[in-house]
Amino acid sequence: MPVIAFNHFNLRAESSLLEALRDFYVQVVGLTVGDRPPFRFHGYWLYLGDQAVLHLVDDRTAPRLGDARRGTFDHIAFSCSDLPAFERHLKSQGVEYRRAAVPGRAQVQLFVEDPAGNGVEFNFAASDA
Repeated sequence: MPVIAFNHFNLRAESSLLEALRDFYVQVVGLTVGDRPPFRFHGYWLYLGDQAVLHLVDDRTAPRLGDARRGTFDHIAFSCSDLPAFERHLKSQGVEYRRAAVPGRAQVQLFVEDPAGNGVEFNFAASDA
């Protein structure tokens, strides 16, 4: 029973932060709000193409899978293209970022924080710069 693919990640937040997270991942990252089953709690499924890669749920009403006090989540990473255009996009959205080259690899990374302070990493081939 091998793991065959990444499915999604889930972020929990109170409702006003939930809306800010939705807006960030749609307007900055480029995910789209899509179909979500009729769960008994508020939330959104955000898609990358045909895959719902981010589930946002209302922290007050959604069941909890683990103990948030013991979590170790640091960041999520996306593979991207067209580094100059993406940097212009981040600037136009007023999003501060840090740029880094990966040692020993032909790769450039941009690092941002979402409205909840979670790390978001965007990876580009160095030739894309």
